[in-house]
Amino acid sequence: MSLRTEQATCQGPAGLIEYTVDHPEDEPSGWALVLHPHPLHGGTRDNKIVTTVSRACVQHGLLAIRPNFRGVGASQGTFDRAVGETADMAAVVEHVFQAWPQAAAGPWVLAGFSFGSAVAAQLHADLADRGLPLPARLMLIGCAVERFRHRPLSMPPDTLMIHGEHDEVVPLAEGMDFARSHQLPMTVVPDAGHFFHGKLLILRQIVKSGLCGL
Repeated sequence: MSLRTEQATCQGPAGLIEYTVDHPEDEPSGWALVLHPHPLHGGTRDNKIVTTVSRACVQHGLLAIRPNFRGVGASQGTFDRAVGETADMAAVVEHVFQAWPQAAAGPWVLAGFSFGSAVAAQLHADLADRGLPLPARLMLIGCAVERFRHRPLSMPPDTLMIHGEHDEVVPLAEGMDFARSHQLPMTVVPDAGHFFHGKLLILRQIVKSGLCGL
């Protein structure tokens, strides 16, 4: 299946935010926001974990949005340790509800990988504080939330956590500590490292299973 994609921008607190839109074959039944890893370590919207998650969402009939964080590609601003990035993604959510009303009328999914997981978790809390529409599913992959947390968090009980058994960047024990502190189950992929080399098909299947019922 080949994705139909387009590039777009919206306004954020630090300037323009560049994003890619991946379209499903038919009219979207909802949408997904998929957030990439650390911008200072090569993370972009085209990261293979991000595109794998996006593809799973598109196959489920969702419109998938993959933004570049500030300072990456054409996105303006400089790295802000998830504080500014969280504010930027809140602006993206509000933009999607205006620019893609049909997709926004359905359920939406918020997913983040590594640094993106920290932004996703804090974005969820920010949206809840502001009374804005919350995602039907939150996905944290290679969870690095505590490394960049700047606010209290309350995670939904159906949060999907996915971690590699041999994660060399965010050790499994660190992910387990976060899961334990929020009483969340975690799916561990045997023999997988941080970037799920050789395990992307398994990752995609776990994500697709997590989308069931939406």
